[in-house]
Amino acid sequence: MMDNKNKCDKSDKCCLDFQSAVDKYLIRHRSVLDVVTKYQEASARVNRALVKAVTECGCIKIDAARQQLPENISYSELKDHMSSHLYGEPCEQCKEILTKELGHSLFYLAAICNLTGLNLYDVMQREHNNVTTLGFFHLS
Repeated sequence: MMDNKNKCDKSDKCCLDFQSAVDKYLIRHRSVLDVVTKYQEASARVNRALVKAVTECGCIKIDAARQQLPENISYSELKDHMSSHLYGEPCEQCKEILTKELGHSLFYLAAICNLTGLNLYDVMQREHNNVTTLGFFHLS
């Protein structure tokens, strides 16, 4: 069993290796303007892949309505009563497409980190610390 130090070192190396590969192979779209718009496009493709899993494949369904919450519920109990409105699981083909599109999004996220001198692992670690420290109030 690995201790937390080894897990962090391995995760950090994984992120650094990924950022290095992105830096090596990002040739045509080196401008921050190109990278930001490619990141936005990649995010839109993630959204489109999810929507196609619903509208074309049908492996997942969305049944959305107003969230129904009991009265006098505490903020910490909200999660137990909130619906994702998503039913089913993506089929293997849709998982493959979603994985590919999420990968492209990560590629351009790493490229933004590279161009701005940020370390992707540090960004993730900081956000993890914010989530675990602030808990329920993180996104308030």
